[in-house]
Amino acid sequence: MSTHARLPWYLALGFCGCLLVFVAIDQSYWWSTDPEYSFGFLAPLFCSYIVWARWPRIRLSLDAAQAPGAPKLFGIPGLFLSSCAFALLVFGGLAFVLGSLMRADSVVAIPAATFTLTVGAILTSFGLLFLCIPGPSVTSAASGLVKDSRIAVLSHFIFPLGIWLLSARLLHAVEDGVSLFLQGKVVAFVSMIFDLAGATLIREGNVLLLPTGRVGVAEACSGIRSLTGCLFCGAFLGALFFRRLTPKVLLLLAAFLLAFLTNLLRNLFLTFLAYRHGPAAIHGSVHDITGYAVLGLTTVGLLLLVSLLKRIGEIRIGFGKSAVHFRGSLNRR
Repeated sequence: MSTHARLPWYLALGFCGCLLVFVAIDQSYWWSTDPEYSFGFLAPLFCSYIVWARWPRIRLSLDAAQAPGAPKLFGIPGLFLSSCAFALLVFGGLAFVLGSLMRADSVVAIPAATFTLTVGAILTSFGLLFLCIPGPSVTSAASGLVKDSRIAVLSHFIFPLGIWLLSARLLHAVEDGVSLFLQGKVVAFVSMIFDLAGATLIREGNVLLLPTGRVGVAEACSGIRSLTGCLFCGAFLGALFFRRLTPKVLLLLAAFLLAFLTNLLRNLFLTFLAYRHGPAAIHGSVHDITGYAVLGLTTVGLLLLVSLLKRIGEIRIGFGKSAVHFRGSLNRR
């Protein structure tokens, strides 16, 4: 295929890379100042690695999009798809500029500026990459959205672009709302277990009154940080090991459930420790070690799920080959 025809797309890819470098520099403030976001330092590494690992497939997708007769949406669906891409480019560019102005106007970094910058860069990149995909001189009508050859090219960049949302500092309103919701679930779970065990415990909002003292379920114990980090890990493992959408979604759901459940067990253990030895026993290294244990257990669980899903895929392929061989034998008879 002609390299000159792809030059605009390569330039667009380089421009998007520059946007992400700017986003990484802005987000690095939160990565270095807030330990709960320190996993964000992995975002540039993971993003670069996935693009590098997928590069042969990206080039094959570009070849397929440029091949004569490549499927493409026409009529109203095609116009709607192109309009959506153009809208992403325009609104993303506006959001990126707005975030830059917010960042420049503030003495210190603020979550709203970081989040706006990140969303703007992601939307701009998706729109620009789609509009710059080279097409053939002769095309055929695609039967659906997923059959459009341009979507196949763009699908390779869902993780490298979307992962920046997980490493960005959440807006205060969103973070506070999610934290309060998770805190309520944690306190309710711990109270229920202690009630079933017949232990003395009184709940006052997000504070548990124990015979040895008071234990408050603070924001750090809500699980929102471990939830974000586990989703980050699940998204990377899905992008690394699978091509189909189904196992990737299953990994994200599993990451959410594992992070939530392990955080419940963590808070139950800490409350039990405070019940036996006093609230002072759960401060310091014990609190931090159990937090890292949540990430570790979730990662191990996700790796086991990856192995299981790959095994299921191999079994299905094996059955498929056996069925083909069996039908071939019948046809020869």
